[in-house]
Amino acid sequence: MKKLLLSALFVSSFVFALAPTPAPKQEGEVVYHNATIHIGNGKVMQGATIAFSDGKISRLGYFKSKWMPTDIDLKGKHIYPGLILPVTRVGLTEVDAVKATIDDKEVGQLNPNVRSIVAYNTDSEIIPTLKYNGVLLAQPAPSGGLVSGLSSVVQLDAWNWQDAAIKSDDGVHVNWPSATRPKFDMATFTLKTVENKNYIKQLDQIKALFNDAKQQSKNIKLDAVKPVFTGARTVFIHANKPKAIIEAVNYFQSTGVKKLVLVTGQAVLPIINFIKQTGIAVIVSSVHSTPQRKDMSVDAGYTTAIKLQKAGLLVALAYQGGMTMGSRNLAFTAGTLASYGMEKEQALQLITGNTAKILGIDKNYGTLEVGKSATLFISQGDALDMKGNIILDAYIDGRKLNLKGRQQALNQRYLKKYNK
Repeated sequence: MKKLLLSALFVSSFVFALAPTPAPKQEGEVVYHNATIHIGNGKVMQGATIAFSDGKISRLGYFKSKWMPTDIDLKGKHIYPGLILPVTRVGLTEVDAVKATIDDKEVGQLNPNVRSIVAYNTDSEIIPTLKYNGVLLAQPAPSGGLVSGLSSVVQLDAWNWQDAAIKSDDGVHVNWPSATRPKFDMATFTLKTVENKNYIKQLDQIKALFNDAKQQSKNIKLDAVKPVFTGARTVFIHANKPKAIIEAVNYFQSTGVKKLVLVTGQAVLPIINFIKQTGIAVIVSSVHSTPQRKDMSVDAGYTTAIKLQKAGLLVALAYQGGMTMGSRNLAFTAGTLASYGMEKEQALQLITGNTAKILGIDKNYGTLEVGKSATLFISQGDALDMKGNIILDAYIDGRKLNLKGRQQALNQRYLKKYNK
């Protein structure tokens, strides 16, 4: 009897830990009236109607047609496009302290052929926490080495990686080296800057890879790089020093790479005019970070994206260097920008419409427009504010998601405990 009880407890706990089952295909039209609809392109519609069928938005605006019994009144509620999380390790890492759950990097320095999509785990317990906060699309990207590999864009409600992928192998991720590197001094317990003795060698390795790929295609690594010269694949430059950013951008543009995206933080601040002249897009990866230098303002991290946006650049937000556990808070990084002077609808663009453009999925995602995917969520209040971000329903391609999971069950459990 004890063995049976223990077995039952084990099975029940295992089942409880499973991610919610992916939603079935949409059947019938869904219509919402009187909603505050945030388009994702800087515009907002008050008291408007949105309808979608077969996974696509069919109507959006103001209509006088008679309501059907199945229509839903959303007066006082908000509808947003699904938030997009770029350059993340979600689905590639689960528990940082457990090596067996980490699959975001490969051995070696040059791995352009490594495909993050085949390692993407749709059963990750972190993924549901993102959906509960409105993050419905992501770009799992490899890390490590000089050339980490290929990222892909996925929707976060799928049985397997094949079903999840909406744009496979969209870009090559390059970690451009710097002439200096940080080193922790155990004697003084401070972070110091020291010379990177491998700097020239590392530069030569990256350049040799891309130069060879442009001139020939003889192996799997060169084949992975070659599409960047036709515009079929983007180069994502990861660099955190102004000099390194300038070197990387100048090199790739001189070799004829068609699409470049810079992934950085405060390092871009002294060279905004240079970035503007190059016309490349920027993904700001660390909004909630301390100043990089002593002479910087305490709010440097909070205002970096604002300054880039004011300069006329195409800007998007990632979450704190690709971290997984806190990435559900992506909306609140945009909220931070709003609190520092950016218009709310502009801040929303940095995690919806702008991100979709940078990742090349704006034909179907990122904004709420007729003909585009019905990938959206309904919030009780302001989704960029922690108090207002209470998700009532969410849809991916018109499929209504199951938003009941471990966190919600624990919340209900302890509400009962304290009679609330």
